[in-house]
Amino acid sequence: MPEIKSLFWDVGGVVLTNGWDRTARRSAVDTFALDWQEFESRHAEVDTPFEIGRLGLDEYLDRVVFYQSRRFERATFKEFMFAQSQAHPEALAIVERLAVSGRYQLSTLNNESRELNQYRIARFELRRYFTAFFSSCFLGVKKPEEAIYRVALQVTHMAPEETLFIDDRALNLECAGGYGMHTIHYRDPEQLVAALHALGIDL
Repeated sequence: MPEIKSLFWDVGGVVLTNGWDRTARRSAVDTFALDWQEFESRHAEVDTPFEIGRLGLDEYLDRVVFYQSRRFERATFKEFMFAQSQAHPEALAIVERLAVSGRYQLSTLNNESRELNQYRIARFELRRYFTAFFSSCFLGVKKPEEAIYRVALQVTHMAPEETLFIDDRALNLECAGGYGMHTIHYRDPEQLVAALHALGIDL
């Protein structure tokens, strides 16, 4: 088996909590007394352009929240959105150990809106660990589309069999695996360490 040289990491659900998933949106609806069905319907209509960078955060909020007057400020809602992001310290510790080893090229490969992605990179100092950020908002394409994996491989100059992709969603992994990448279905840090070891990646 060719040596694995490059590791691609999902962010939400692996090294950090999901930034703006269904659970976070449900919490927002409850906190700000919004209508869940209307909120989710509007979110679904603009979610893809939001995540591939065609729609900024303010435009997203115009269409999903502030299409009518509210009793709360836009800044308050944004603050709530950003506050949903938390670190997964044990997973980040694994990433840090791999980064310090200098043996592997580490990059992110994730679906995320631009402002939230930039906030999370800065807030959790992800540049300490990752040398590149293949985010849907920058690339204009999102997982599980084949193009996002192809671009990541082309930019890093890696053959698929030299790479490993770690994600918590099966469909994303199936598509990456179909493209020839090694994959790990992330469940928890202990399982991740064992799966890395099985691929010859020791911490």
